[in-house]
Amino acid sequence: MKLAARVGQVTPSITLAIAAKAKAMKAEGIDVCSFSAGEPDFDTPEHIKAAAKKALDEGKTKYGPAAGEPKLREAIARKLQKDNNLGFAPENVIVTNGGKHSLYNLMMALLNGGDEVIIPSPYWLSYPEMVILAGGTPIIVPTDASTGYKITPEQLRSSITPRTKLFVLNSPCNPTGVVYTPAEIKALGEVVVEKDILVVSDEIYEKIIYDDAQHLSIGAVSPEVFDRTIISSGFAKGYSMTGWRIGYLAAPVELVKAVSTIQGHSTSNVCTFAQFGAIAALEGSQDCVEQMRLAFAERRQVMLQRLNAIPGLSCAKPDGAFYLFVNISKSGLNSLEFCDKLLENQKVAAIPAIAFGADDHVRLSYATDMTSIEKGMDRLDKFVRSLV
Repeated sequence: MKLAARVGQVTPSITLAIAAKAKAMKAEGIDVCSFSAGEPDFDTPEHIKAAAKKALDEGKTKYGPAAGEPKLREAIARKLQKDNNLGFAPENVIVTNGGKHSLYNLMMALLNGGDEVIIPSPYWLSYPEMVILAGGTPIIVPTDASTGYKITPEQLRSSITPRTKLFVLNSPCNPTGVVYTPAEIKALGEVVVEKDILVVSDEIYEKIIYDDAQHLSIGAVSPEVFDRTIISSGFAKGYSMTGWRIGYLAAPVELVKAVSTIQGHSTSNVCTFAQFGAIAALEGSQDCVEQMRLAFAERRQVMLQRLNAIPGLSCAKPDGAFYLFVNISKSGLNSLEFCDKLLENQKVAAIPAIAFGADDHVRLSYATDMTSIEKGMDRLDKFVRSLV
C-alpha cells in the first residue's frame, strides 16, 4: 500500500509508545515504576462525573453544534474573563476533542505551505509535527539552563522572518515545568506587537503551579497583544479528565469560524453529554483542583530531593506542571539509550527528551503515588551508579 507522503514526514509519539510499553509490561505482571505518564493519576472529581451521568440520563446523546454546546462556550468565556482577564465572548470559543485537537485544527486553519511557526525548544513533541502536517515549517529556537529553558525576547525577535505566521508559547511548560514570569510574558508580548505576528498560548497546565509562580496569559498584557492572541487549553490536566477529550480554542471570530468548518468536516462535535461534565468542572467547586495541586507539590519536593542526590544527574525545580526535566549529560548515554537501559535493567519507565528536542535530558512524571516515587528513585539511583 502506498501511503500519503505526509505520513513519512512525521514520527510516531515516543511518549505514547513508552507509556503503552510500560502498561503492557505491568499487564504481564512485571513490577514497573512508570514515570512516563502525561496525565494525572487521580480520578475525575465526582461532581463532574455526576453531571455527565445526569446529561446521559436526560438523553443528551444526539449530535450537537460543531463548535460546542452553547452553555459550555459561555462557561469557558466566563472562565477566561474571570481567571485570565481575557475578554473573549462565547462566539470566540470553540470546543474541541482535547487540547491537542484544538492546536491541530488551528494549524490546519491558519497555515499555508511554507509559513513559519516559531517553537522554543524543549517543546511538547506534537507542536512541530502538527505544523508539518499543515504544510508549515517549524522554526525551532533552542533554549537551555542559561535562560531557564525559556525563549528570550531577543531570540524571538531574531527568529522572525517575513514568513513567520505564529509563535507557540507554552507556560507552564511540558516538558520542563518552567513558568514564565509576568515580566517575561510582557516582554514577549511587546515583540509580538512590534513584529505583528500571532501567538498561540498553550495553557493546559495553568492550574498546576507552585510556590510563588504566577500564571499570566499573554493576551492580558495589553489590548494590542490580545488582538494577536489565541488561547489553547482544556480540562485534561487541571481536572484529571484526560480520557474525556475536551479542549478548547479561544481566538478571533474569523479564525473560530474557520476552525469550526474544519471540525465540522472531520470530527464534528465533542461527545455531547461529556460537555456537561466540563460545564460542572468550570462552575463547581475548585477544591478538587487545589487538592490535586497540593499532592503534586508534595511529590515534586520528594522526587526532586531524591533525584538531585543521585551523582551525575541534575534538575532545576519546576514551577508548574508535573514533570522533572533531568540533565543526564554526565551519564555518557543519549536519552534513548538511557531510557531503554533504565526500563530493561531496573523496570523504570521515563521519556527520552530527544522527543522534546533535548537529547541530553529525560522527562520524569510525578503524576504517580508516593510509594512508586520512592521505589522508582531507589531503582534510578542504582541504575545511574551502575554506569560509573
